[in-house]
Amino acid sequence: MSIFSSLAQLVRDLAASGAATVEALVERIRSAFEADRETRKRVAFSVAMIALSAKMAKADGVVSQNEINAFRRIFDIPPEEVRNVFRLYDLAKQDTAGFEAYALRMRGLCGSGERDCALLTDVLDGLFFIAGADGFVHDRELAFLERVAELFEISEPQFERLKARHIIGGEAGAYAVLGVEPSDSPETIRRRYLELVKENHPDRLVARGVPQEFLAIATERMKAINAAWATLGKMAPAE
Repeated sequence: MSIFSSLAQLVRDLAASGAATVEALVERIRSAFEADRETRKRVAFSVAMIALSAKMAKADGVVSQNEINAFRRIFDIPPEEVRNVFRLYDLAKQDTAGFEAYALRMRGLCGSGERDCALLTDVLDGLFFIAGADGFVHDRELAFLERVAELFEISEPQFERLKARHIIGGEAGAYAVLGVEPSDSPETIRRRYLELVKENHPDRLVARGVPQEFLAIATERMKAINAAWATLGKMAPAE
């Protein structure tokens, strides 16, 4: 069953129950996929992306066409499933529960229980991508992302790397994207670049629970990593 078929069933169940709340959403995911942990992680990841995108739009007060286009660019939604995805988006947006309740619940479903959980970092990366679709991230969006990072237990250095990837340009941004310092040796910078390429291979993302339908974010991430390397790599020796 595709991830979107699972989401469609989730939306139908919520509508039938008449309880479109974060509590109902979480319990439905737990019960529906209790025996299939991997599918549960993929569904929970997808729900986290959709629901927190909706909450971010509500916090910002504006949903631009660019943001909708960005959402659809990183989420490969089949035409027949668009309606169900946006029904879930609207359910989350209308729920009176705040975004913090959603973030905490999604951390419980998606998270590894450790700081800087890779899957939760992927969710935050996707939210940054959507927030920056207009060419900049609004102050209210950045405050939202900072709070979600806190609730996800994403460390400040990791958050700064994400912010650099989507907001900060130039040489300073390149150092932050690669997670290195200007004082680091060219060889250290080169090794870090190669580590990031390996860490962000699509197979690695799938293994940790990112749905196939969301792998476009890996492409966007690698563009930023390669751009940072293009800026700094001229300092590093060839292999």
